Amino acid sequence: MGVYDEDKFEWMKEEKIFIKQTINANKTVIGVCLGSQLIAHVLGAEIYPNPYKEIGWFNVSLTPKGQGNYLLDGFEKSFKVFHWHGDTFDLPNGAKHFLYSEACINQMFLYKNNVLGLQFHCEVTNIMIREMVRHGNHELVPEKYIQTEKIILAHEKFINKNNQKIYSILNKLNE
Repeated sequence: MGVYDEDKFEWMKEEKIFIKQTINANKTVIGVCLGSQLIAHVLGAEIYPNPYKEIGWFNVSLTPKGQGNYLLDGFEKSFKVFHWHGDTFDLPNGAKHFLYSEACINQMFLYKNNVLGLQFHCEVTNIMIREMVRHGNHELVPEKYIQTEKIILAHEKFINKNNQKIYSILNKLNE
């Protein structure tokens, strides 16, 4: 599903209203994948199909702003994360761009120091990845940025490091 699928998914209209109200109330808002696209959308950014689907374990890299931000202190300049998306977004006005990948330029942004958008999945567990592969196997077609089931499952060793990264970001965001 995508941000533009409101006709298929009625709940999405209310979700967008809720996200906008929460941002306007100066609350912490965190969006992962579709969630980051919803945040970008309610902040006025365009959402559209990325030139490439990105599915599997691919590197994200720090932008200059990402290198200087406390949320990413101690992070490598480039590290592997799990992706499963076909859409992307423009950065919302006023957002700070922190991470990008070869396939998708906007991987992480921060808006007003309390609204975080992550295009990738640091929150995944072994079970989640196995279920995503099982239910989305039809999307694992030969393309430049789509890995096979075998490759995806062979890289589960990155899960703990990714979980540590998201915990670190969330802890710092709430300080």
